[in-house]
Amino acid sequence: MQKPFSLRLRHLAIGLAVVGASAQAEVLKIAHIDALSGPAAALARNFDNTLRYAVDIANKEQWAGAGITFEVVEMDGKNNSQESLLQLKNALDQDIRFVMQGGSSSIAAALIESVNRHNERNPGKEALLFSPTNQSPELTNERCSFWYFNFDSNAIMRAEGLVNMMANDKSIKKVYLINQNYALGQQSAIGVKEALKRRRPDVEIAGDDLHPMLQVKDFTPYVNKIRASGADVIITANFSADLTLLIKALKETGLKLPVYAFNASTTGGPTALAAAGVENVRVVTQWLPNDDPKAAKPYIDSYNAKYKDDFNLVPWYNAVRMLAQAVKDSKSTQPAAVAKALEGMKIKTINGEVEMRKQDHQLQQALVVGDWAKVNAKDVPYDMEKTGYGFKVVNKIPAYAASTPTSCQMKRPG
Repeated sequence: MQKPFSLRLRHLAIGLAVVGASAQAEVLKIAHIDALSGPAAALARNFDNTLRYAVDIANKEQWAGAGITFEVVEMDGKNNSQESLLQLKNALDQDIRFVMQGGSSSIAAALIESVNRHNERNPGKEALLFSPTNQSPELTNERCSFWYFNFDSNAIMRAEGLVNMMANDKSIKKVYLINQNYALGQQSAIGVKEALKRRRPDVEIAGDDLHPMLQVKDFTPYVNKIRASGADVIITANFSADLTLLIKALKETGLKLPVYAFNASTTGGPTALAAAGVENVRVVTQWLPNDDPKAAKPYIDSYNAKYKDDFNLVPWYNAVRMLAQAVKDSKSTQPAAVAKALEGMKIKTINGEVEMRKQDHQLQQALVVGDWAKVNAKDVPYDMEKTGYGFKVVNKIPAYAASTPTSCQMKRPG
């Protein structure tokens, strides 16, 4: 028996609505290219977990608007520029046009150049590159690109914050710099020396070592040099195995000097600090959970329940948050439109209000300084990596004070 005409019209309308909704639905893939194997894999896995955590929330809460969801595609760059470039090509061949990478500023520099060339040769099929945790200032200065956005505070910003904190400590007479011999380590050393020259010209640079990145197995010879130098403190931007092995050598040689670190709160760092029994370690970073424990609790608890790990890489969360907002604001998933929407964007997020500076695509945000301390109910309620220790916030540097000038001369499309 044929259905009444009115009923057939209703079913047709419902069918068309379903087709229309399906046509509007879009999955925006994000290629994550980092060292998912090798000595830096633990840190890269934390990157990936935080990215997925943010994507899950974005999809559930429809950050990008109705019908737009995100999907993460892992690609192992093996901490190697050539391998990372091959993975970028693989992503572009699959028409994945949003890429995130955060484990090496040198690799980021190579990826920027490759993305620039691809976009010049393929108008209408451009790609965007995001760096949630690369800290080399050259990436948004001489290498700045319309197609690249940096969500971490760079080494010069961190150096300013660190020296600002050290300025009133007259017990510091000599500092020893030890860093990885690549863009971040080199720029960190330069930034600290320049900031000291302005704020504490009386402080002597007792040593300035650059070592091969993720290749040194025993830091004892470096620690012996530090001891012989008579330094009062150690300043380092090392991360991953290069930080943990440095801390291990300090313990084994019995050298108990304060360590001022840019990356002590990243994966593996807290465990190494606790095992070494190091005291007076300070970190300068964009967020620490003990800054506002009540606000941090929902993120820390839900992340730990899912990944059995610490939630501390806020820039990865912010990168997804701002990408989604740009998609929503531009009403587009095309990289050129998304990039324009990101420029000058201000949002309030976990670590306060942040702004994507239009001139160089460098995120402007506040910094916090934390002291390594035992957990207590007053000001260190959250530990890190189940060590019983965490970072007590002792100083806050507002975004305007952490901001640094840019030399970027950006070439814009069209």
